[in-house]
Order: sequence, then C-alpha cells, then structure tokens
Amino acid sequence: MTDSATLREAEALLTRMSPAEKATLLQWVARDLGAFPGIASDPAVLGGEAVIVRTRIPVWALARMRQLGATDADLLRAYPTLRAEDLVNAWAYARAHRAEIEAQIAENEAA
Repeated sequence: MTDSATLREAEALLTRMSPAEKATLLQWVARDLGAFPGIASDPAVLGGEAVIVRTRIPVWALARMRQLGATDADLLRAYPTLRAEDLVNAWAYARAHRAEIEAQIAENEAA
C-alpha cells in the first residue's frame, strides 16, 4: 500500500468516527509525535507558560479549575473561545507535564 493509499484509507476511517473518537485519535498521534497540538509556549506570552493557542488561557489555570470541580462543560461556558478539542489537548499536556503544571498552580496560588 502506498503512502497516498494509506492516507485515503485513514481519511475514510475519519469520516466514520465520532468527535470523541477523533479526539482520542488526535491524542494518540500527538503522543506518538511528542507534540501537543493546540498548546503553545512563547516566552513573550505569560512568561512562556503553556497556553491554549489563539488564547492566553494557561493550561495550569484550566487544570486548577478542573481540580476544583469544574467540568469541561463549565470551562467551555466560562471561556467561549475554547473548543472541546482545546480541553482534550490541555488535559493531555497536563498529564505529560504534571510536575510543571503543579508547580505553576502552587506558584500562582502563593501570589
């Protein structure tokens, strides 16, 4: 099977997947690539903290709200610029960078 045939097969599978299945697949691909799509770190934005692209919403802030009991639906209502896939990406990033996120939460709560 050629690369283009593989891509066509993948595209056909994607059209049959639910949004939740696509989000899970996106996590697998991101983990395989060692990347976190939708998450950016720029020293010029919030001192380089990981944020959701298109926003200045730090991943640690979302993680802290989740620790305090906010659901994904609560977060999507509170931040209209967020999309469900942003939260999927944020949770994957937070799991992979647990120590970093915990340190940022502690630092911001001490301030």
